[in-house]
Amino acid sequence: MLSEEIGRYVALHRATGFKFKIQACLLQHFLRHATARGEDVVVADSAVAWASAAPSPRSRRDRLQVVRRFARAMVAENPQHGVPPALAFGPPRTRPRPLLFTPAQVDTLLRAAAALRPTDALRPRTYATLFALLAVTGLRVSEALALRLDDITAAGLVVRATKFRKSRLVPLHATTRAGLAAYVAVRGRTAGTCPYVFVSAHRTALPYSTVVATFLALVRGCGLRPRPGLPGPRIHDLRHTFAVRSLEQCPGDREAVRRHVVALSTYLGHAHVSDTYWYLQATPALLRDVATTSEARAYGGAQ
Repeated sequence: MLSEEIGRYVALHRATGFKFKIQACLLQHFLRHATARGEDVVVADSAVAWASAAPSPRSRRDRLQVVRRFARAMVAENPQHGVPPALAFGPPRTRPRPLLFTPAQVDTLLRAAAALRPTDALRPRTYATLFALLAVTGLRVSEALALRLDDITAAGLVVRATKFRKSRLVPLHATTRAGLAAYVAVRGRTAGTCPYVFVSAHRTALPYSTVVATFLALVRGCGLRPRPGLPGPRIHDLRHTFAVRSLEQCPGDREAVRRHVVALSTYLGHAHVSDTYWYLQATPALLRDVATTSEARAYGGAQ
């Protein structure tokens, strides 16, 4: 019974557009744990015991959350399921506070990337172009690394079947298009037949882990991030910065903001506009707009 319910649960999520890879893997791992104990439903204490075997606090909370969501969905059909307590391993983790890069900080990062060694190889130009593209388009890192040469079109970048299995077209500014074309011309002389835009020294697609490690080394070298173990900018903050700066440039009236957020959500590839709200935070420019709009409404002015 538990095996069939997990199968239906995973199939339902995938049918609605979610890849659901990690969750499916964890649920199969939990199924083996429950089967070994002779359990055919979710037993709350047993689920907590299974989750507690994970190697880190974050992994334990993530494990428990996956089983808890499954149990809450299934208990409506089968009340024998037990729902594990939400706070068995403490309060849920909060999102790390993002760094909003200033133009000067982005410029510092790109200069550092362009100075990577060996200076006469493709590597420094690859990373400078990649980080610049992330900063001016808000692409997910995985989306940028998956780009192929034929995804660069006159209309923009074709981002294919990404996080929510949706493809989209990302228009590019003329300067971005020119910079990308210059990089492609150089990489064409050294990258061989590799179809990916951003290539490694081995003429293969750049690994995500290598890109993140390189980014962290650069921001530490630039003084933008302290020593390992302390909070600082993450590569995802380039996407976050793009979203916030985009909204700062929007006219202050409510209709314009509403249209802008919907357009931004589509541009970023979000499944729901509510997902875009996570990327928006208070900045001096946005707070001035809020204050101006509030005063106008309070005194009967235009909204």
